[in-house]
Amino acid sequence: MFTSNPFAGLSASLSPAVMQAYVVVMFILVVAGTLFDVVHKGSARYFFESFRRSKAKAARPVGGGEALSIAVQTAVVDVLASGEFCNPRRRIAHLLGMYGFVLYVLATVVLVFNTSASALWTQLWWLGGLMICVGGYWFWFFIRVDVAAEGNSPFRLIKADLFILSLLASATFGLLWAASGGGTGVLFGLYILATTVLFAGVPWSKFAHMFFKPAAAFEKRVSKANGSAANLPTQTRDDPEQRQRHSMELLRDAPMDMGLGIKREAPRHY
Repeated sequence: MFTSNPFAGLSASLSPAVMQAYVVVMFILVVAGTLFDVVHKGSARYFFESFRRSKAKAARPVGGGEALSIAVQTAVVDVLASGEFCNPRRRIAHLLGMYGFVLYVLATVVLVFNTSASALWTQLWWLGGLMICVGGYWFWFFIRVDVAAEGNSPFRLIKADLFILSLLASATFGLLWAASGGGTGVLFGLYILATTVLFAGVPWSKFAHMFFKPAAAFEKRVSKANGSAANLPTQTRDDPEQRQRHSMELLRDAPMDMGLGIKREAPRHY
């Protein structure tokens, strides 16, 4: 089961060209959906304008070598290691889902376009799907802020849940379909339906965020390096203007390090 290409068994009912065409269509839908999301929400314009304002207010220029170093830090820390998450459980669940998704999609493409591919690709497909399920269900039932911290039902659904739910459905039905022996039965239909919703629903889900977040993380690091601090006031008591921002006179001369404060309790948020 873990070494047999589940897509190879479809050849008895479906031509390999049909599944290959389906994969191509899903790729086109992701590209088109992402471009629509960028235009509709103005994400690209926002990032360019924010970057321009940051550069205009920079206290010092950021050279090419430093910019390259920041790009590498962004890729390694923020993208590959999901360094933006302070909650370790949330970070692990995200990493499981992210790397599971990469393995799942990559192995699917290989297995669909090469039905005689090595058994290693089938094992990677299973591994990716299982990683998605572990990370996704852990997040959905135990880590989500409205469930873990606010006590809402884990079965409460909103529009923003489209991506995670369709991803979980695709991986879950895909694994169940492969475990049952493949073919073109009900499980295969549910697998295709969930996968179609996942990739066709880009304009209405958080799918496109995976492309925006690296840009936002890079911009944040650049603004910190050039001194503009994302157009926000820096945290210092040396600036008289910042001291006057506090409504409580007691805090105007208080030290920056005032102890753990709210960090005495472990955060339970995203």
